[in-house]
Amino acid sequence: MSKANIRQMTLISLFAALTAMGAFISIPLYPVPLTLQTLFTLLAAMTLGSVMATSSQIIYVMLGVIGLPVFAGFKAGIGILFGPTGGFLFGFIISACVIGKIIEAKKEKNIFYYLLAGLIGTLIIYIIGITQLSLVTGIGVKKALMVGMFPFLPGDILKIIAASFIARKFKMNML
Repeated sequence: MSKANIRQMTLISLFAALTAMGAFISIPLYPVPLTLQTLFTLLAAMTLGSVMATSSQIIYVMLGVIGLPVFAGFKAGIGILFGPTGGFLFGFIISACVIGKIIEAKKEKNIFYYLLAGLIGTLIIYIIGITQLSLVTGIGVKKALMVGMFPFLPGDILKIIAASFIARKFKMNML
């Protein structure tokens, strides 16, 4: 096995673990808890690229599916994926892929490019998460937005800003 493959596997595993740690840093709101998972999803996508970032989020979700309590509230199991908050977990995977593709698309990136990628990725998480929250609970889209998005906007904006600056600095130091 080459050093690059070991390095890649280490980074993928690291971001899967960081996303799990982000779930443990949680404020239990109902039905969607406030966590730092999105910060690590954004950081993975902005620093690792689409394939590795997507892999890290798939591994994170699969760890929870097989029974490790890595989801918010120390929860686990496949039932979480099909419950009210499962859409957000699916959103992490899709968001990581899209953000990674956006970042890979442009060679010279300024901070606004990272911010835009983070905003698009966060919107993807919201769209998938709110859709499933609304469908599973039957509360309707308007109510789902009220409990699953609006309370989280200020924190998510801060996460986008933090991830963008950290990723840009990390990428600049890698050159």
